[in-house]
Amino acid sequence: MSNSSRRDFLKLSALASGMLLVPNFLHGLDKKGVPLLGNSNGKRLVVIQLTGGNDGLNTVVPFQNDLYYKARPTLAIPAKDVLALDKGLGLNPSMEKMRQLYKEGYVSVLNSVGYPNPDRSHFRSMDIWHSASASDTYLNTGWLGRYLDAMPGTAPAHAAIEVDDTLSLALKGEIQSGLAVQNIQRFYQASNNDFLKQVAHQHHEHHGHQHVDYLYKTLIDTQQSAAYLHDKAKTYHSQQSYPNGLFARNLKTIAELITSGIESRVYYASLSGFDTHVRQAGQQANLLEELSEGVYSFVQDLKKQGEFENTMIMVFSEFGRRVEQNASNGTDHGTANNLFLISGDLKKPGIYNDAANLQDLDQGDLKHSIDFRNIYASLLQNWLQADAKLIVGSDSKILAGLL
Repeated sequence: MSNSSRRDFLKLSALASGMLLVPNFLHGLDKKGVPLLGNSNGKRLVVIQLTGGNDGLNTVVPFQNDLYYKARPTLAIPAKDVLALDKGLGLNPSMEKMRQLYKEGYVSVLNSVGYPNPDRSHFRSMDIWHSASASDTYLNTGWLGRYLDAMPGTAPAHAAIEVDDTLSLALKGEIQSGLAVQNIQRFYQASNNDFLKQVAHQHHEHHGHQHVDYLYKTLIDTQQSAAYLHDKAKTYHSQQSYPNGLFARNLKTIAELITSGIESRVYYASLSGFDTHVRQAGQQANLLEELSEGVYSFVQDLKKQGEFENTMIMVFSEFGRRVEQNASNGTDHGTANNLFLISGDLKKPGIYNDAANLQDLDQGDLKHSIDFRNIYASLLQNWLQADAKLIVGSDSKILAGLL
């Protein structure tokens, strides 16, 4: 390949880095034609990230607590509007579909989830959640990436798919990483255009620097993976009605991949816009409605296909907000928050633990009572049947009765 052609190739690979710079992540069958999940429990995890720091107190509302209304004289949800659940807690009135799932026994609410010495930076706190690190420790791998690394065998038997155009740290491992794919059709077309096919073919005749060789190899691996996804995704097109918007479309894509028989253990999707410093009420209500209705449609889709009992959905945000409202009818960056687990196979649906104590604050912030890494450990150990201590650390604990 000429120097100019190689430069063109590297430019193109930089544009497509989210899909090219990943290992050979997935083949539907092993060499004997046996499904790769055949020796597992067949369960999968779907992670939904609420980016920007969702206000947990106006999501799961302590509507029988006077301190809540005192701290938020204009921002608090009126008690008459709250969608009551149990133990003095209820959902934001825009989350009617989530309450329906709760009533059917499909939702577990975990309160006061966080970590010691919390960080109020969006980027750093999200890195902590993604990597499952301590607040003073920096890791370059994610908890789900390390889960992939820990899978037995030399060839990857499981994979993670993020429905986005970039891959989150959570899905990056030392050896293996997940794959970021926003649109299966475009992914296939981009990785199999004539120029890239020619580049892949020419590499058989031109052996170069090891880093260039690696780039060629990942190109070929990605082309194979794109072809596999493209072929499998043809087998099921959802007839379920979903709301409009990118988030719901991404959930629909995940439902179609699951039902098509894609042998992935982990899926990842995000909903952004939760950094509500100003005029929070309307903005958050719209986002929580988008979340609630999107997840409801996703659950109905999986139920129709008999896949809901094998699926666990975790909904989290990088931190909550401060207890008191600010002068702009919004909330500033806080600490502990609530987290949702949604599945057709929950051991403890409902309110998992007590609501946050509004009388015992840390300089105006909620104190955490559940370390998020213990939730990860419970999901890894009891749901995905992995070695939680190897992946998230020897200090991690399995939460009693959760899964």
